[in-house]
Amino acid sequence: MAEDSALQLTERKWKMPLLIFFRDARLIFKMDELGSEILRIAVPAAMALAADPIASLIDTAFVGHLGPVEIAAVGVSIAIFNQASKVTIFPLVSITTSFVAEEDTVQKISNEPQKGEDLEKKDSAKTCEMKELVPEDVMLENLEKGSAKDPEKKDSIPEDDCNADTCKSPTIAEGKSVKEKPNNNKKGRRHIPSASTALIVGGILGLVQAIFLIFCAKPLLSIMGVKSGSPMLTPARKYLTLRSLGSPAVLLSLAMQGVFRGFKDTKTPLYATVIGDVANIILDPIFIFVCRLGVSGAAIAHVLSQYLISLILLWRLMKKIDLLPPSLKDLQFGRFLKNGFLLLARVIAATICVTLAASRAARLGSTPMAAFQVCLQVWLTSSLLADGLAVAGQAIIACAFAEKDYQKATTAGTRVLQMSFVLGLGLAVVVGLGLHFGDGIFSKDPDVLHIISIGIPFVAATQPINSIAFVFDGVNFGASDFAYSAYSMVLVAIASIATIFVLSKTGGFVGIWIALTIFMGLRTFAGVWRMGTGTGPWSFLRGRMLP
Repeated sequence: MAEDSALQLTERKWKMPLLIFFRDARLIFKMDELGSEILRIAVPAAMALAADPIASLIDTAFVGHLGPVEIAAVGVSIAIFNQASKVTIFPLVSITTSFVAEEDTVQKISNEPQKGEDLEKKDSAKTCEMKELVPEDVMLENLEKGSAKDPEKKDSIPEDDCNADTCKSPTIAEGKSVKEKPNNNKKGRRHIPSASTALIVGGILGLVQAIFLIFCAKPLLSIMGVKSGSPMLTPARKYLTLRSLGSPAVLLSLAMQGVFRGFKDTKTPLYATVIGDVANIILDPIFIFVCRLGVSGAAIAHVLSQYLISLILLWRLMKKIDLLPPSLKDLQFGRFLKNGFLLLARVIAATICVTLAASRAARLGSTPMAAFQVCLQVWLTSSLLADGLAVAGQAIIACAFAEKDYQKATTAGTRVLQMSFVLGLGLAVVVGLGLHFGDGIFSKDPDVLHIISIGIPFVAATQPINSIAFVFDGVNFGASDFAYSAYSMVLVAIASIATIFVLSKTGGFVGIWIALTIFMGLRTFAGVWRMGTGTGPWSFLRGRMLP
């Protein structure tokens, strides 16, 4: 009776999947197999994400020596390039990681029985080989001796094993060793259709982005405030045009990074990124000052570094997979486009909220806008560490769902979310103290510093919320829950846009940050709602008793 009551209590407990977020919280710092796997993926991923902004910062420092006009022009051009890339990069990388992880896992599972069958055939072939090599009278004599000691062993070498498939080879009759069936791919490369598709899509998107930015450079700069009579127009247009030539390399390299992430390999992209960024830093002073190319030299150095990264990743990827599919039917354009458009809507919705907040801050004047820009960049940059956990969660959960190992999917999801909360608490302390004592790095204007001090509590306090929200993205993508991620973000954006308009009018600078806090809070709530209610891919949590 007591056992029945305990069982009913456990079942009722898991009727409330919300409690899953607190499951095994005591193990959050335990370096078991799962914890080690998460850190092995997350740390290199976070370092790779941080490498490019650091290189861009050094790049900006070199350009800064050319003069204020040049650095302003480059700043505007980089903003345009980054916004255009963000729209295409995020959906492509996110989809690629999940799809490659799923396919790679399914192939590994399907190959396991095949290995067992090959071993059985090999054993059978060896049995036939023995029967061919040993004279029949000797074998019969040995069998009779063996049967006298143990009657059950008389048929230990069944006649049925010597069938046509295993004994028809002349090498066996000649007493030669039996070789395993040769692998179709002698170099051990795998065929992953989603990886081939990602490279094709990335190349096409890169070319489209390059053509768009080159031919629309002047109108885009005009939208950003660089008009025809501005001294920034010529250097900005040069830099943006040349930088656009690297778009195919950027999209291809990030598509390949998504493939490596699907393989749970984040070290290779890190090494490639570091090598490329170091090359960029070395080439910058050579092209800018020695060759006297100015901002054009900075753009050329950056483009060459991106192609170097792509070549390194391509070289490494060719050792792992077959880049060309056996047939065009193997490609997954429909699947990529369907989910890609969903995530595109999601990116646009999120970008509109942040851009609108910046535009409302600009309406308050140059001083509040300068303070807002400093706070916003710190606010966004600190998310890079959380993105590393998101990558780890996505790869592990995608593999677990492909294996139908829902226990591991749940454990991995809860672990990365718990780790993200602890990370957010740490970032809150570091960001808060860093901005409080280091705000002088960004500005010497006392009015700007005063407004920054007003924004510090919001920037610091929202770090735990931000970390959880970003990691929930990885959890949802790992579960291939792209539709919910898109629709929920659109709804969150609609509510947040209204909030930004209202609070920016009534509360000014503080009102904008309250609205951004609400925006991130709603994103977190959307993630908690999906998994916490056991809906969508997490429906197995409802009514299921987990150990």
